[in-house]
Formats: sequence, C-alpha cells, structure tokens
Amino acid sequence: MSDVEETITRAHHDEWARVVAALTRRFGDLDIAEEAAAEAFATAVERWPADGVPPNPGAWLTTTANRKAIDRIRRENKRDDKHKEAQMVYDDPPEPVGAIDDDRLRLIFTCCHPALGIQARVALTLRMVGGLTVPEIARAFLVQETALERRITRAKAKIKAARIPYRVPSAEDLPARITGVLAVLYLVFNEGYLATGPGTDPVRHDLTAEAIRLTRLIRALLPDDGEVAGLLALMLLTEARRTARVSASGELVALDEQDRGAWDTALIAEGHHLVRERLAAAAAGVAPGRYQILAAINAVHTSARDVRDTDWSQVLALYDQLVRLDPSPIIALNRAIAAAELDGPQVALAAIDRLEDKLAGYHAYHATRADLLRRLGHSQQSRAAYDKAIELAGNTAETAYLIRRRGQLR
Repeated sequence: MSDVEETITRAHHDEWARVVAALTRRFGDLDIAEEAAAEAFATAVERWPADGVPPNPGAWLTTTANRKAIDRIRRENKRDDKHKEAQMVYDDPPEPVGAIDDDRLRLIFTCCHPALGIQARVALTLRMVGGLTVPEIARAFLVQETALERRITRAKAKIKAARIPYRVPSAEDLPARITGVLAVLYLVFNEGYLATGPGTDPVRHDLTAEAIRLTRLIRALLPDDGEVAGLLALMLLTEARRTARVSASGELVALDEQDRGAWDTALIAEGHHLVRERLAAAAAGVAPGRYQILAAINAVHTSARDVRDTDWSQVLALYDQLVRLDPSPIIALNRAIAAAELDGPQVALAAIDRLEDKLAGYHAYHATRADLLRRLGHSQQSRAAYDKAIELAGNTAETAYLIRRRGQLR
C-alpha cells in the first residue's frame, strides 16, 4: 500500500464520523450526509495520488462533501424545502447548544433514538458513526448483507419521516435514552477490539478510541450515572491490554499468555479508580448494573501481576451476580470459563454443553469447548471443535491463534 493510500485509509478512520455528522447537522438528512461523504472519499482516492495530500485532510473532505451535497440537492431541487436545505450552507442559522456541543454525539443520539428498533440503532450507528461497511456490520449481526442494507435504509427513512431531531436530548430525557446509547457504544468498542471484517486490522484502535471518547463525553454529561462510569471503566481496562493482544506475527495472544508489562498502566489506574468509585456506591446501597460488574471482573484480571495470581473465586462470584442480572447464554459461557479454573474443565464442559442450542453459531462457544476438551485429553473431539471455531471466526488474529492451538493437539 502506498503512502497516499495509507493516508486515505487513515483519513477514513479518523474523519468519516466527523464529515457525516457535520453534513447531518447542516442538511438534516442522513442519506445526503452518507452519500456526500462517500463521494468525497471517492474523490480523494482519485485526486490525492496526483495532486498530493492536502495539508488538512479533514477540512478538505468536509468541504468536498458539502459541495457534493449541494450539487445533489440542486439536481433534486423539485420542492421548496429542498431549496431551503441548499441555502443552509450559506445561511447556517445557529442551533441551541446542548450540554455538550459535539456533532458526533448528536449523531449518536439520533441513530439511537428509541423510535428505532435496537438492531436498527446498532446498525445505523456502526455505519454512520463507526464508518463500518455493510459487510462488516452484517458479519457482526450474522445476517445477510442485503437484509442489513434494507435495515439501515428503513432506519434512515424512519428518522426522516418521524422528523427525529438531531440533538443531544434534554436533561430530563437523558436517563431514559442513555441505556440504548451505551449498548451501541459497547458494540462499537467490541467491533474495534476484535474486528470482524476479514480485510481489516484485527484490532481497530480508531473504533475503540472513538467509543471511549464518546463515552467520556457522556460521562461528563451524566457524572452520577453508574452504568456510564461502569462502561467507561470496562472500556479502559480492556483497551489497556490492546497492545499485548496481538503478536508480531499477527496472532491473537490469550490473556494467560500476554506480557502484562506491556499493559497500559495509566488506563488501568483510571479504570480501577472508576471501579472503586462504583464499589463505594454499591456499599451505600446502590445496586451495580451490568457494565459495572463487567468492569469489576476486568479489574480483578488487571490487578493480577501474573495469571497465577488471579482471584478466580472473586471472578466467579462476580459472574454469579451478573448471571442474576443478565442470564444470557454468552454470560453463562464466560462464567463457565471462570468455573473451569476453580472446579476443573469437566464441570465447565458440562455447563457449556447445555448452551449448544443457543450458541451453535458463535465461534467462542466452540473455541472454549475445544480448549476444555484439550485439557481433558480428548484430542479428536477437541480438533473437531477447533475446526468449527475456525470456520466461524471472523477475526484474522483469532483464526491464527485457533489454528496454532489445533496444531498443538496430539
């Protein structure tokens, strides 16, 4: 890849959400914003190799996208309201400024509006804010690309038809709206931390950084919300291990094999501080939510200087608490992994085998089962489970790790 191509790729990671959000604020139309942004990046692909990279790529892309949007509106200028939209680029009347004046945050609240179904919210946010392609999102949802494309199209049409406002909600509406936003931000973070796209880097720091940045903004908006603090802590403690998760050869490094000296101590300290803050609230009678418990589990892991120092009884107790709050099969799977460290692989295997009907299409289920069977000495069954996990895994680093583990079987 040439230097210019790398610059364009980096600009797409860094500037996509900014360009889409700026155009959405100006023109009030997600379709126009998305298409004009895509055209601007396509123009960059054509012109930057010949003309050179502009001094400020973000400003160049935003200006180009604005011109593309105006050109489209003029071509479709069949109604007076379209003409008024076109004039916004010149008049641009001031808007009421919310508690946090950030275009991308406004875009997230628009994409996460409760008038949309949760799957539509997640898909729209991943596309409009995260900049993921339809194939990448379809992989995350385990759905066909055409179905995912229709879902996004319907969501944008509903935003337009229902005149869903492009703004941060008022203070009284925020608590009710925040749960859906946190779910979307967590999914965006996870997509960056273990990217599903076969042509992408196995870890996409641009997405994890954006999810953390936006979660910090929401934390500033709702400093007393325990789940916002919990999600931020969870992201920070997970992000702290990012550089140790993929080897120089591009293979995933499991938690028990990671170089803990490579973990980001500043992020860990900040995450632990937030967890202690929430533990104090719990001691005062405020029940922790899902993200706070997940953050506490990660705090236990990041407190251990060596994997042998991990307090697995505390991890299991936290998972027991989490299962009562969120009895999902994935939480049950993660609890079984912790149980294997205390009760042995046989007990854990029996627990996860009960989840087969619900997790048959989930690669981590088969990878976990393969590891437990390996530990029990059942090499042939373990190999079959690794085969299934490799077939389902979308992350290149994870696939490489699973292939190596399978190759180590007798």
